[in-house]
Amino acid sequence: MGRLSGKVAIITGASQGMGEAHAKAFVAEGASVILTDVNAVAGEALAEALGSQAMFVKHDVSSEADWAEVVAAGEARFGRVTVLVNNAGIIGTIAKTADLSAADFAHVCAVNQTGVFLGMRAVLPSMVASGGGSIVNISSTSGMIANVGTPNLAYAGSKFAVRGMTKQVAVEYGDQNIRANSVHPGYVKTPMMVAATDEDGGGAAAGIPLRRFAEASEISPLVVFLASDESSFITGTEHVIDGGMIVC
Repeated sequence: MGRLSGKVAIITGASQGMGEAHAKAFVAEGASVILTDVNAVAGEALAEALGSQAMFVKHDVSSEADWAEVVAAGEARFGRVTVLVNNAGIIGTIAKTADLSAADFAHVCAVNQTGVFLGMRAVLPSMVASGGGSIVNISSTSGMIANVGTPNLAYAGSKFAVRGMTKQVAVEYGDQNIRANSVHPGYVKTPMMVAATDEDGGGAAAGIPLRRFAEASEISPLVVFLASDESSFITGTEHVIDGGMIVC
């Protein structure tokens, strides 16, 4: 316990799924956490349950103005932001490329790609002023390889983009003691994944060496590690956590 003591973290998409699991793990490890999500009811309830180390801000990650408000509110409550977990993401319409509308493509990229850019840009001044920080961008195995089960081109493209943007920020801000890494989960039992596929894995799990989907709580220890000083010499790298799926 206490691996994140003194850290001030923003976690997006924190009302449910992996974001909720990350928020719980961060508070348990001593961080002060700004939870953000478009789902205010669930987010406020979670922040209240987590106690004085947590606060909630309703937040559309594709909005520049919302990002400015999140950082300002977090700094006013807890001080300068030293950790960012860009977790919010959407799957979008499940469709092959020829059937994917330009509007659907743009919506997925606005959340999954532009949202990550806006988040990094918003917190970097705070991190520079505090003497360093850690950015953890949640991508996907669909940002590593072309998966047969990837829902659409926009999802794959945005997740690959997150991987590249992470590396660029790591290069640009390493001399400011700011690290940036991407996390690439495979199938995880989250409400979003349940809505898109069989919760228990079904045929998808048959292609995973561990023969099951991950629990959201199994991803959080990796995110905690990358946010902590234990990973102080790790930056610009991909961290795959998929039960062995992409080795098959």
